[in-house]
Amino acid sequence: MSVIKPEAIVVGAGPGGLAAAGALHRKGWSVVVLERSATLEPIGAAIAIAPNGLRALDTIDAGVPLRALAAIRGAATLRRPDGRVLAPTSGEAFTARFGEPMVLAARAELMRVLLARLPAEALRTGTTVLTVTPGDADRRATVTTADETLTADLVVAADGIRSPIRQAVFPEHPGPRYAGFTTWRAIVPAMDITPGETWGRGLVFGAMPLADGRVYWYATANRPAGTTHGDAAGERAELLRLYRDFHAPVGDLIAAAPAERILHLDVHEMATPLPAHHRGRVVLIGDAAHAMTPNLGQGGNQALEDAIELADVLSGVSATGVVDALPGYSRRRVARTSAVVRKSRRIGAMAQWHGRGAVAARDTLLRVAGRVAPDAALRPLDPVLAWRPPTGAGASPRAEV
Repeated sequence: MSVIKPEAIVVGAGPGGLAAAGALHRKGWSVVVLERSATLEPIGAAIAIAPNGLRALDTIDAGVPLRALAAIRGAATLRRPDGRVLAPTSGEAFTARFGEPMVLAARAELMRVLLARLPAEALRTGTTVLTVTPGDADRRATVTTADETLTADLVVAADGIRSPIRQAVFPEHPGPRYAGFTTWRAIVPAMDITPGETWGRGLVFGAMPLADGRVYWYATANRPAGTTHGDAAGERAELLRLYRDFHAPVGDLIAAAPAERILHLDVHEMATPLPAHHRGRVVLIGDAAHAMTPNLGQGGNQALEDAIELADVLSGVSATGVVDALPGYSRRRVARTSAVVRKSRRIGAMAQWHGRGAVAARDTLLRVAGRVAPDAALRPLDPVLAWRPPTGAGASPRAEV
């Protein structure tokens, strides 16, 4: 007698959505991924995959090909705009402390690896979800698109920071708020760099190597939401102006990026946590559930954790038991992700300080801490990166943040 597989619809084909689909598929679920874009073009230049993200990927046999992309070796520093070192560390020190490297991967490469873990027919592009009814213990969830109405035992909302599904199932929630700063990102040809970040007055610039020799850089600046400088060339000109006094090769890195390839996005975060990450048969993951500032590099990694924890909570659960199982997912994820959001906000606030006195005090504190404890720059990451996948269907110990 054939066994009827429980069915899941994943809305959104970003890293979190594809990881959730792959994890559920490995648990025996029938999975469909609905993506509104006509083609699966990765949004964003690159993604930092931290040790917790690598461990999550290991559970769907995706960690090994991504570890091969680790390229941060030798010195990695936090500096002032004049190039003076505030806090030193290295790729080797990071790996020794956390047991895994930090991997910078082009988002296209991560997407390729995740798609390979799914049947080809699982992905449906060019499909916009119009409405979702969350269902309950007696009724399956319903997903309506422009072309059809689908039902499923589970709907995974991986539809991003402006998630229409979150707005539908938690209409009382205020949603994400502007964090007070904006970002630019690009990938440029190979250049001699020391990996790390430079903190100025309300400005941050970071650069990291990719495995193929190219360099991923990012920049931030305090400004009102929605501020622009005309076309793409105007944005690059503004970047060159903002960072004109930063040490080499910051200016060269900005100039090396074609203006039209520089991504510019305001930063928003989920300052008010959701009361739960599920409602009925709908579960939220990634930015849809807990958008955060990029200062810890944890947005994508927390989405990967979500995916693995969700699949674990639903391991061995029948279609009729989904509603009873999902509160376990919220118990595992709400407190942890809310803590990571707060920690990222705190670090982001300090990095974006603008006042001359506050910045001088911050730099002095960082410099002294770096001399007293060479691993000072890594210590705040301990509880964040300590996460490990659950060992079975039940809960496993979780690191507090």
